[in-house]
Amino acid sequence: MSNDILAALQQVLEERKQAAPDNSYVASLHAKGLNKILEKVGEEATETILAAKDAEHSGQTKDLVYETADLWFHSLVMLSHLGLGAEEILKELERRFDLSGLEEKASRTGK
Repeated sequence: MSNDILAALQQVLEERKQAAPDNSYVASLHAKGLNKILEKVGEEATETILAAKDAEHSGQTKDLVYETADLWFHSLVMLSHLGLGAEEILKELERRFDLSGLEEKASRTGK
């Protein structure tokens, strides 16, 4: 799997932060602030959950893939708004790679 698409998307998201809100969906989200972006992340998370439940029963995954892409996109907008990007998340996933899930969870203090 290539990280090229994430890097390209991150670049576009950063460029769109500076665009006029009337000309860019991403710019309009940034202009509305973090709460609006978080609302979209929550909405997309709910839609992803519902699509996963439907996929389990129907065996059809097209909607699940579509909704997950929306969730990832809006999560990347959220990260961008807070001065972060996909790279930080990829580094954290890489750090966890050789840990069991139980070990990783136990390593968290106060979380």
